[in-house]
Amino acid sequence: MATLNPYLSFEENASEAMKFYQSCLGGELRIMTVGESPMAASMPKEFQASVMHASLETGKIRIMASDTLGKSRLQRGNDVSLMLLCESEAELRDIFAKLSAGGTVTTPVRKEFWGALYADFADRFGVKWMLNFEK
Repeated sequence: MATLNPYLSFEENASEAMKFYQSCLGGELRIMTVGESPMAASMPKEFQASVMHASLETGKIRIMASDTLGKSRLQRGNDVSLMLLCESEAELRDIFAKLSAGGTVTTPVRKEFWGALYADFADRFGVKWMLNFEK
């Protein structure tokens, strides 16, 4: 069965926020900047220090986050996504087919550079979902 995790978006302070959450909750914090990612060479210089992906894990809590990049700005509704960590490719594809029906697909199911099968979309009610399966 998939697990549900909040995925938070920040404007240029994801690292600061995640370090704060770690100081409050404890746990292991992993942060990858744009400059440390395989996309570094294709991204503008001003984004290199931005957080591509951060994950804080402690006990049964997992909070994920990133900075918004480019012209994207936070507004109510795009600051939190629901991340489902799926246990199999079949589970991911089944959930994707059901939840994305009538919605708007941003990223269709595909293999990503971090080695996972991934998709993201807004469902028919406007809720943002991210699906991930680590092979």
